[in-house]
Amino acid sequence: MIRYIPIETPASWTDADCADLLSFDWRTSTAKFIFCERETPTSVAKKWDQILVVTFDAAEVIVRMLDEFPLSTESDPQDWDGLAPHHFAYLVEGDPFFTAQSSAWRSLAPNLKHYLFMTGNGCLDVITSATPRFGILDADRDTDGASDALSIKSRI
Repeated sequence: MIRYIPIETPASWTDADCADLLSFDWRTSTAKFIFCERETPTSVAKKWDQILVVTFDAAEVIVRMLDEFPLSTESDPQDWDGLAPHHFAYLVEGDPFFTAQSSAWRSLAPNLKHYLFMTGNGCLDVITSATPRFGILDADRDTDGASDALSIKSRI
């Protein structure tokens, strides 16, 4: 049985299908992911109204990005518990991706947890002993972190 425990984030979107991974920054002992809201046929929100930043600091991190199709074929959906329609962030227990990791790595990295972030385009799995930190960058105001996001905006 795979158990999905929803995590609340400060993201303004109520439908994870409207989310998109904008930036991926993975370095030694840290990972930073930036998500934005994208326009869909049912959502006319501005893509750059709010940008959600998810960071994992001071810990080893294993990351996997998947289209949603492989996720649905990896295990039997009847074995899934706790998935909420259109929810974005989860703590996951009992997933094959976690158990497939090296037992040596798992013994060296204590208190590992598996997090899953689902968007309209795919899924981002993160295995780490760090706790995710969430923040919002408002593209309409000038902040230190927003300048990175705004430079990304200009490249799209």
